[in-house]
Amino acid sequence: MLSRRSLLAAAPGLLTAKSKLKAPNIIWFMPDQWRGQALGSMGDENAQTPHLDQLAQDGLQFRNTVANTPVCCPARAILLTGQYCHRNGMTANDLRLNERLPSVPRLLNGAGYRTGFIGKWHLDGGPRLPGFIPPGDRRHGFDFWAANECSHDHFNPVYFRDANQPIRMGKFEAEGWTDLALEFLAQQNNSDQPFFLMVAPGPPHDPYGAPAEYTSRFDPAKIRLRPNYEEFPKGPTRKNLADYYAACTSVDHQIGRLRKALAQSRRGEDTALFFFSDHGDMLGSHGLRLKRKPHEESIRVPGIVHYPRVMKKGRSLTGLFSHIDIPATTLGLCGISPPSSFQGMDLSKTVLGKSSKTRKDAFLQIFGPYAGDGTPAGWRGLRTERYTYARFIDKPWVLFDNENDPYQRHNLLDNESARALVLPALEARLNSFMQSTGDSWNFNWSAPVEDGGRLYNNGTFRSVNEYLQSR
Repeated sequence: MLSRRSLLAAAPGLLTAKSKLKAPNIIWFMPDQWRGQALGSMGDENAQTPHLDQLAQDGLQFRNTVANTPVCCPARAILLTGQYCHRNGMTANDLRLNERLPSVPRLLNGAGYRTGFIGKWHLDGGPRLPGFIPPGDRRHGFDFWAANECSHDHFNPVYFRDANQPIRMGKFEAEGWTDLALEFLAQQNNSDQPFFLMVAPGPPHDPYGAPAEYTSRFDPAKIRLRPNYEEFPKGPTRKNLADYYAACTSVDHQIGRLRKALAQSRRGEDTALFFFSDHGDMLGSHGLRLKRKPHEESIRVPGIVHYPRVMKKGRSLTGLFSHIDIPATTLGLCGISPPSSFQGMDLSKTVLGKSSKTRKDAFLQIFGPYAGDGTPAGWRGLRTERYTYARFIDKPWVLFDNENDPYQRHNLLDNESARALVLPALEARLNSFMQSTGDSWNFNWSAPVEDGGRLYNNGTFRSVNEYLQSR
């Protein structure tokens, strides 16, 4: 275990002449299902996100941030454990994350940090409601706790602290979770102990919506549709899109509140604020809904980092950054070497402006089908700086040239000459990723494991095999 003194001594590069020796505070702010394109700073004409646009101007925006497994629980497990899902076990939604795994909050807690989690947890498995997770190992190293497992009842949410007694917010959850985040920050104001806080609100996840003060700003008839949007029965409508953007704006307003509180505190200059999400949302692009797809609308998430004392303003990078890198990068900012189990890149020097290094490619994984959003089977893929490639176990699926076809309307697998030119190298790289990370097609499953809430309606399971054997 690192003492605070050794932790601080490990990170002298984070200091300026005017600062005292301090470990950086860390905030991860992670809304649910916010696709990376839905920001004004990313050029979305529908987005009304002034606070996040300002955050990007004041810090660093990774314009190509990727969810390695674009669905709720697997994405969250990657972020906490620094491991791909075939390693941490979270190969399906609503499994219970292995309590014995090293995690970012455990490592920071052991290095003298106070840790806090606020929002949607979705890593405990079993019934989602009522949503109480007791103190102990199932909280994976978080001290302060104000959370529920998963409900998506955005307008009437409840949460739990350390007792099995539900607490009703009485307000839209984006605001309620931020109230609790401000409570946590206020507790830190009179302390020199560094902190790590993760805030995970549910919006803009479906069911789409927000309070009237936000929905009134969006006219469905004036929503600008992406060029690859296709109407389909029971698919997202203009009204759904308007409500999605309204929910984004409601979260953006909370970022404004959080930044104001940080600016007024004595801890703000030494706090690194990360803004990202767990995955995107197809929202009708390609005639598809929700997530689990290799398309840009599903895998791309926001990626903004702001650390006032040490970062230059207004930086924007197009190189890749992915979920698997966020844990190692966070620990790197804190002067902590990631454990050998972590599989991502430490890009803390890039965040600090001391390097321009980013990813050349990101590994993508989905392990099984989900009829509820039209995902036909488990797949593996790559997002490179130029191409997106994904395949099933028995055949290639999609190949897009994102440079010349940013809306992915032309599958190059249908073009024999392009396929012959590009596919061999991508296939070799994908095989290399699978081998180097320990992945295998044997981790896939084909039963309707996630559909109909089977996992969380039928007990608590730590693996898909455990669930299948229980049937």
